[in-house]
Amino acid sequence: MMIGVGLTLPAQNLNVFNARRASFKCQKSPLNPTSRRHVSSTSSTELTRETLSNLEKLLQKSNQPDPERVVKTSTSNGSIETKGKGLLEGLNLSRIWPEMKAAEEMSPRHLNRLQRLLSKTMEYSPRNNLGSRWREYHGCNDWSGLLDPLDENLRREVVRYGEFVQAAYHGFHSNPAMSTDEAPLPRHVALPDRSYKVTKSLYTTSSVGLPKWVDDVAPDLGWMTQRSSWIGYVAVCDDKREIHRMGRRDIVIALRGTATCMEWAENFRAQLDQIPESGDPTQRVERGFLSLHKTRGAHVPSLAESVVEEVQRLIEMYKGEPLSITITGHSLGAALSLLVADEISSCAPHVPPVAVFSFGGPRVGNKGFVERLNKKNVKVLRIVNNQDLITKVPGVFISEKTQQKQQEDNPWTYSHVGTELRVDTKMSPYLKPNVDIACCHDLEAYLHLVDGYLSSKCPFRSNAKRSLAKLLHDQGSNVKQLYTHKALSLNLERDRFNFPMPSCLPSPSQ
Repeated sequence: MMIGVGLTLPAQNLNVFNARRASFKCQKSPLNPTSRRHVSSTSSTELTRETLSNLEKLLQKSNQPDPERVVKTSTSNGSIETKGKGLLEGLNLSRIWPEMKAAEEMSPRHLNRLQRLLSKTMEYSPRNNLGSRWREYHGCNDWSGLLDPLDENLRREVVRYGEFVQAAYHGFHSNPAMSTDEAPLPRHVALPDRSYKVTKSLYTTSSVGLPKWVDDVAPDLGWMTQRSSWIGYVAVCDDKREIHRMGRRDIVIALRGTATCMEWAENFRAQLDQIPESGDPTQRVERGFLSLHKTRGAHVPSLAESVVEEVQRLIEMYKGEPLSITITGHSLGAALSLLVADEISSCAPHVPPVAVFSFGGPRVGNKGFVERLNKKNVKVLRIVNNQDLITKVPGVFISEKTQQKQQEDNPWTYSHVGTELRVDTKMSPYLKPNVDIACCHDLEAYLHLVDGYLSSKCPFRSNAKRSLAKLLHDQGSNVKQLYTHKALSLNLERDRFNFPMPSCLPSPSQ
C-alpha cells in the first residue's frame, strides 16, 4: 500500500523520510509488519495503522520538535504551513480515519500536558473586558446566542461563580458546628477572587427536628443534627480594575448544597405550599425549601431576612453606581437561590438586575412560581448535567412531556425555571461513561464539564484548561484508568493531594 506522503508531510521531514524509505523495502524491520506474520491474517487498515505507528517511532529520534512550539506561516499561495509538529500530524491522519482526530485531541499524549492538567496550580485565563456587554452576560436577553456554541466569556463567568459556591462549601466544612447558646462569631471565607470581600454570613434553620430517640441511638452526630447551619455568604466587588472590567460593581450571594440531616429532612418535604407574600394561590413552592428560607433560628435570623437586609444596605451604600446582583448555588443552594432571587427582586424601589447561576438544582415550584419570577425580570441560567438525577426531582415519576401538558391547568405540578445549559458526563474524555450518581451531581464535575463544553455538536473542547487534580482527588474512582495510572507514574498519587483553600483561586476557564 502506497501513501502519498509528499502532499501532507512537513517539508523539514521529507529528507529524513526519503533517506529511510529505501531501507524499509529491503530490510526486515519492525516498521514492516508483513515481515513478521502472514498478510492475509490482517486487514489492510490494521497494517496501515501499525505501519504509520512504527514510522513515527523510528523518526521521532531524528526529529522531535517541542509540541507546544508550533509556528504557522503563510505560503505564497495563501495556505497555512504548520511547522514544528510531529510526523503523524503532518500526515493528517484525520483524512484517513476521521474518528482518530477527536481521540487524539482529547487524550493528553505527552506527559508534560498531563502533568499540567494534574497540577494543583490552575492556569490563569485572560479576563476579557465585558464593558457595555455586561448586561448581556448577566442574562438580559436570556443568554440568547451565547450558549451554543458557548461564549468563552460566559464560560469563564459561569465557572467563576461556581468557584464562589465551592468557597461556601469549604467555609462550612472548615467549621460546621454552631453553638446553641450564643450567636455565631464572624466567619472567614477564602474567596476564589481577591477583588471581592465578604460582607455578610448567611444561615438556614430547619423547622423540623429529629425524634429524641435519635440522640439516644447516635449521640455523637453533633453538627449533623443541628437545626441552624451556615449556608453561605454575601460578597461585593471592591476592586476598581475588576469593576471597570466587568462594567459594574457586582454583588454575589453564594449558597452551598445539602450537608446536615435537618437539611436532608427538609429536602423530602415535597408538598407545594403557597408563597406567603403572594396573594395568588396558584404560586407555589416546595415546603422544605420554603421552610429553610423563612425559618428563624435561636440566635440567627432567617435566610430571607439576612439577604434582604444586606442587599438593601449595599444598594444604599453604592447608590448611583451601576450594580448587579448575582446569586449562585449548587443542589439545595440552587433551589434556595431562586427563593432568594424572588425575595430581593422587590426589596427596594430600584433593585439592580438580578441573575441566578444554578448548578445541579432541583425543581422548586410550579408554573405559577415560574411566571412570578418572569414578571419580576429575574434571569436564571440553570447548568444541568444530563445524568444528574437531582435535576429531575421533585416530580421524578412524571415525564417531562406529561408535565408540560399538565402545567397549564394543574398548579400542583413542578416546573423548572429559566434558561438551560445542558452538559453531559459521557462527553468528558477523562470520566468513565458509567460514573456513579454522586459524580454526576458533584460540583467539581460540573465545573469540569462546563470548562470543556464547546457546543452541542462538539461537547468537549480539546484545549480545556481546568486542572484535573481536584476532580481526581474527589472522584478518583470515576476517572478513567488511563489518567489515574499516568498520575501514579508521575508520582501524583491521589492520597498526596491536599487542597487547602488559598487566598485566591484563579478561574481556569477560557
